[in-house]
Amino acid sequence: MRKYAAVGVAVALSIAAAGCGSSGSDKAVVTLWMYPVIGDQTKSLAFWGKVEKDFEAKNPTIDLKIDQQPWEGRQEKVTTALVSKKGFDVVVLGPDQIPQYAQQGTIEPVDDVVAPAKAAYLPNSLAALTVGGKVYGVPIYQTITAPIYNKKLFAEAGVTKVPETLAELKEAAPKLAAKKVAVLDYPGNPEISLNQSFYPILWANGGSVFAPDGKSVAFNGPEGVESLQFLLDLKALGGLPANVASKGNDIEGGALASGKTAMYHAATALQVTQLGTAIGAENVGVGLPLEGRKRVAFGIPGALVLARHAENKDAAKKVATFLASPEVTAQLAKESGFYPARTDVTVPDQSEAAKEFAKSLQYAFPGDAHPKARQIMSVIGPHVQAALLGKEDAKTALDAAAKEADTLLSSGG
Repeated sequence: MRKYAAVGVAVALSIAAAGCGSSGSDKAVVTLWMYPVIGDQTKSLAFWGKVEKDFEAKNPTIDLKIDQQPWEGRQEKVTTALVSKKGFDVVVLGPDQIPQYAQQGTIEPVDDVVAPAKAAYLPNSLAALTVGGKVYGVPIYQTITAPIYNKKLFAEAGVTKVPETLAELKEAAPKLAAKKVAVLDYPGNPEISLNQSFYPILWANGGSVFAPDGKSVAFNGPEGVESLQFLLDLKALGGLPANVASKGNDIEGGALASGKTAMYHAATALQVTQLGTAIGAENVGVGLPLEGRKRVAFGIPGALVLARHAENKDAAKKVATFLASPEVTAQLAKESGFYPARTDVTVPDQSEAAKEFAKSLQYAFPGDAHPKARQIMSVIGPHVQAALLGKEDAKTALDAAAKEADTLLSSGG
């Protein structure tokens, strides 16, 4: 892999100085910043190395350089690269990052790349990448969350039908509490993304984080108060862990794995594997998103985004088309454990649990797109925690969070 910048530059200069026409200097160079979508580093290096070779074999006039970047510091590095107009031509981003760059005019719409296979993409994936009516990302994978649960605990508590709705979850809480089991493995630690704790309940109840115009927040409306009160009611019924306000969502070594809780409502496919290791795969169930007024599951597409400063845009678009092809995305899904963002892709050797998770793809929602979505999340989390600690009631907690959030939105900070 050509990932050692200093060595690469030195070699390129020496070849150029020697006047070697076969050096590839006449090729269009496309640099792609890739992230650890494939968790195993060895597999990741091998996979993307093969992608480079396969692409260049089909496109001999293009030199593709896949530069593998760490997740840490991602936002700052991407922003710096776009402002300085160097670093990458194509980058992998999620829908929460795209609106701010689209507003800044530092990324390029890719409707023409998506158009030939538009009907094959998951509608939710494309909708998540659309800003102002234009598509700003070519999806190459899709994440999804879904409830996972301990079948044995529900059966032992006499709950013959595993809860599929918020109301059924609440109804089951006392029966499991009688067995000293909390029905919901809710992670109340503010460091856990609300996309995997409070937001799925808010969305299921028909609520949203932001008002339609994005200039104020809406999470403290009736739907939000109802959602937080739902959690407080569960707590009163013994339906949440005793340490809910500080609890994370780790499966290994956690309450779900030790049989102290029965269900986690926003788990990943990797977590179902971890739970199976702990309690036996035969005891693990995967459900559809818990329904309130509707079913909603947090899930985001990972997309290839084109920098406006890219010198070889046509070449970069060929890279995006290749990486988003059924052949590449099928293998990426197999290696990463994520899902294709297309319906015309068959994932090789997909497990039964993974197939169950895939049923929730139709309910995938990336969250309320807003340039300050992450900042607002950090405002809400501590107030939800305060309510879980009994320091604030549901309305007081969310109103206080909304006041801070609206100030943040109006300040431009």
